[in-house]
Amino acid sequence: MNIAIICTALLGLLLFGLGFNVSIQRRNNRRSIGYDPSPTDPIHRAVRAHANTAEYAPFFAVMFLWFAVHPAPLWITVTIVIATLARFSLAASLLWGASLNRPNPGRFAGALLTYLTGLALAVGLVVA
Repeated sequence: MNIAIICTALLGLLLFGLGFNVSIQRRNNRRSIGYDPSPTDPIHRAVRAHANTAEYAPFFAVMFLWFAVHPAPLWITVTIVIATLARFSLAASLLWGASLNRPNPGRFAGALLTYLTGLALAVGLVVA
């Protein structure tokens, strides 16, 4: 199986899993709309993790799938895996870090690697 396709599937599982988590948090906290703006509110955290993933996962999926059907050098495959891990790290940090308003190493690494891998893959598309 192609690594780029596996990573695309993982991003899909992350996105839809985070959306499902928002629904679970809403049910558990008896709140059908909105959230408490507190940086520790579980619905707020769930919404931010889902929204942040929804901002990046689709374009990553497009790039991953392009590389899945076109020959790509090893560095592209490694970058795809790192990007996928970065997205999971960021989501986990938003959900389980101490607070949304506190620095978090997993969140920092996830965000930084998202930017770097996204730029690298975009450049890879141009030079491919």
